[in-house]
This record gives sequence, C-alpha cells and structure tokens, in this order.
Amino acid sequence: MEDQMRTKIPYAEIAEMLKRSLNLRGSPVAVKLARKPEDIPDGVGPIEETVRHCQMVSRARLKGEIFYATTERHACMGGAWALGLREITESLSTGEFYYKLGKFETWAACMRTIQQVPHLPEPTTYATVYAPLEKTPFDPHVVVIIAEPRVMLKLAQAGLYLLGGRIESSMAGIQSVCADTTALPYLSGKVNYSLGCDGSRRFSGIEDNEAVMGIPAELLPEFARALPIVTGAPGSVK
Repeated sequence: MEDQMRTKIPYAEIAEMLKRSLNLRGSPVAVKLARKPEDIPDGVGPIEETVRHCQMVSRARLKGEIFYATTERHACMGGAWALGLREITESLSTGEFYYKLGKFETWAACMRTIQQVPHLPEPTTYATVYAPLEKTPFDPHVVVIIAEPRVMLKLAQAGLYLLGGRIESSMAGIQSVCADTTALPYLSGKVNYSLGCDGSRRFSGIEDNEAVMGIPAELLPEFARALPIVTGAPGSVK
C-alpha cells in the first residue's frame, strides 16, 4: 500500500494561493521519500539523468517536471546519504571531504559538523519523488519553497500565527536543500529555514537573493489558512 496521508489536502489550491500571495518564482515543490518500489505513485516515471537532489527540486520548481530518482540517479553522495538512499562515505564521515573543499580549519571541525547533519537512517529510502505542488499526483512528505527573504518573512509569520513563539532553524551552510529543508522537516515534523549552500547555488539555480525552507506536508493546511491573514494584515509590508 502506498504511503498516503489520511487527510485529503487540496494541494493545487494551496499551491496557487502560495504562488499568488507570495509572487513566487516557480512552484513549491512536493517531495516524497519512497521507502520501497510500490511507494512510487502510478504514472510517475524515473529521471533519465544523474543529478543532485537540489537540481531535481529546481527541475520540479522551474520546469514543472514530475519524476522519481533512485540511488544511482543521485550525483551528490552527501545528499543521497542525508535522504537515506545510501550509507555515508568514509571521506564524508571523517571530515576529509569538506576539509579538502576548504570549508573548515581541521578535519575534526568538519567531522563535528557532519555528525550533526540531519539525515535519515541509511539506507531506508528507495527513491525520492518530485513534483510541482499544484500538479502533485502523490502525498508529499515535505514541501520545499525557494524564495526571497521577504517571502520567508511571510511564511515565518504564517507559521507563528496560531500559537506564536519564536522561529528556530538549524543550518550549517552545507547540504541546505537535502539535509536542512528535506530531511530535517521530515524527521522533526517542524518547518526549517536555510540560507542555501555553495553546491545548491552553483548547480541548481538558486539565486543570490533567495533562501530555502521546508514544510512538513501535514502543516500545509495551517499555513494555507494563516498566510492570507498575515499578508493582508494592516501592518504587513507588501
């Protein structure tokens, strides 16, 4: 039986509201972490190229593509590990990989960072599945939004509308789309914001003035209810 949500959510309606209210460049992206072959939705085909998770998100976001990707189609080993598709490589776990990229003073500093990167148990994911939210033929686990800080402000306000509180996000300047805004919302059930990373900005078309956030799909109805209220509030900057 395909992994489905019990509550029916009007994804197309919510997507159009998000795009209209926030003037998004492209679509919110539905991401599903399929645990076995039968969890691949009917009619969704495999991606033909081998690319990175962040690039796959961008293809759904900007080109409207719908597809799934098994382990061998993931070009980024760190991303595939974070998403539960494969075991971590020795160079990543020891700190060697990011040290060689000049990201940290020592292997130890890199190792400490990697140990805290959100990641699914390895390997528990058969494939990642992608679609623009307005056309998704499946129930996603996470919805990824890439947009300007102004948009992130409105999304943060929508997230606080019901209960209030503070925004707490976790990021490290690496693995922003795979770990920060896909794996972490999936694992925690909480929204997470990220500034992006060099890899996602270099390879997937995230602009200098854009950031990334991930929403557990279960929270979409609350965001959809709150967003028009906070964007239309008297004190809201348009």
